[in-house]
Amino acid sequence: MSAVRTVAAVDLGAESGRVERADFDGERLTVREVARFPHTPAPVDGLLRWDVDLLVRSVHDGLAALGAETAVASVGVDAWGVDYGLVRADGTLVDAPTCYRDPRQLAAMDEALATVGRDRLYRSTGVQVNEINTVFALVSDARTTTRLDDAASLLMMPDVFHHLLSGAGVTEATAASTTGLYDAAGGRWATGLAEELGIPTRLFPEVVPPGTDLGPVVGPLADGPLAGTRVVTPAGHDTASAVVATPFPGPGALFLSSGTWSLMGAEVPRPVVTDASLAANLTNEGGYAGTTRLLRNVMGLWLLQECRRAWAARGLEFSYADLIELAGREPALRSVVNPNARDFLGRGDMPARVQAYCRRSGQPVPESPAAVTRCVVDSLAVSYRVTAEDIAAVTGTTPTAVCVTGGGARNGLLAQATADATGLPVQCGPVEATSLGNAAAQLVALGDLGGVADVRAVVARTADLLTWSPRPDPRWEQAAARLRELTQDDDRERGLIPT
Repeated sequence: MSAVRTVAAVDLGAESGRVERADFDGERLTVREVARFPHTPAPVDGLLRWDVDLLVRSVHDGLAALGAETAVASVGVDAWGVDYGLVRADGTLVDAPTCYRDPRQLAAMDEALATVGRDRLYRSTGVQVNEINTVFALVSDARTTTRLDDAASLLMMPDVFHHLLSGAGVTEATAASTTGLYDAAGGRWATGLAEELGIPTRLFPEVVPPGTDLGPVVGPLADGPLAGTRVVTPAGHDTASAVVATPFPGPGALFLSSGTWSLMGAEVPRPVVTDASLAANLTNEGGYAGTTRLLRNVMGLWLLQECRRAWAARGLEFSYADLIELAGREPALRSVVNPNARDFLGRGDMPARVQAYCRRSGQPVPESPAAVTRCVVDSLAVSYRVTAEDIAAVTGTTPTAVCVTGGGARNGLLAQATADATGLPVQCGPVEATSLGNAAAQLVALGDLGGVADVRAVVARTADLLTWSPRPDPRWEQAAARLRELTQDDDRERGLIPT
């Protein structure tokens, strides 16, 4: 191509959102941040909710600023999974979308397990049973609120914004696959499961693949800065977009999208729903071009985010870089916690929770911010080792590397710990993989890129990548065995293993 093509990639994370300008000149794909905006959920009417009005204004302003700079061929939105907006027949939102960290999800998961059982939940969808899943929020909606009465449809979070930008009322497949209500193998909504749980199936919208052209931008932006711009669905789940732009060094490499959540897994041709995958509680989420992401959700850097917030409330201000430097001076593997324990799901005093978990499990209690940070870093690295082992056992393959993208790719201490824990080389970068993958899916739809292999070759030419080599240490194997025991105890408490 002779001219530069510009598309807009809107990336909504669970801590902040961004509007990115993506330029492709036929050889290199680059992204530049046009707008960034923090956002957090807050209690409204008894439920933890997202400030959708703030998000809409911020996205609108960022796109308007980009449109004032240059012609924009298309726009696409990716976001975190599981959360959704309820839409009336006239296209308006019923209310502000709720957040997956609301405590109601724990009780709803317990009710769903008592109603249909873990086996039914898993085999109907291929999705790991996790408190954050959409299915449990909808169970709560149906049994404890009137939110569903006025709703004609639900749209996953990226598609709430596609709806506002284009008027379309569809949901993109990778986002739908995070709900725990979408049949990964059959490619359709699990309506039978929904009916058993009392969830109205009228809410389920048409599901479209990544790269679907939803039409032109409508509304105020169409009258000026985005006149003629198309709305094109990327892989709507942010991790799915990140995997699109992950330049795997070779067969067998695992992806690790590292941010508020850590999603670690393998790109496979079809869903894996077996006794072994159920026992391992691995999830099958939709990928780009019909692939499946066989993965595990790990709580991720949320633990450090909440630790920083708790320490700041006490007058102790640390940047992430400060904490990593301090933690690097601490001895490794004194204590590990299970990041996916219910203790760590909600907001609160995370340092105290980490300390209480260590105390309860008979381990040394980290006292200082540096020691707590080291415990979190080590716990994440050990979780990645256990995940890699489980994926290898379920798929019968041997992992060859770990490819880290997202903000966690900047964390050198965690990267080295991950290499040491897994015994695998760890490739870090690109940090902006989600925005790159979002933009790349749009460019494929526009005809400027040929497919995922083409995308990854372009990203490999463009991105700065760092590789960390493993250092043998038998303590990681011992820590992995300890984490498995802790996880088994925690899963009994969650109702995933019979007592």
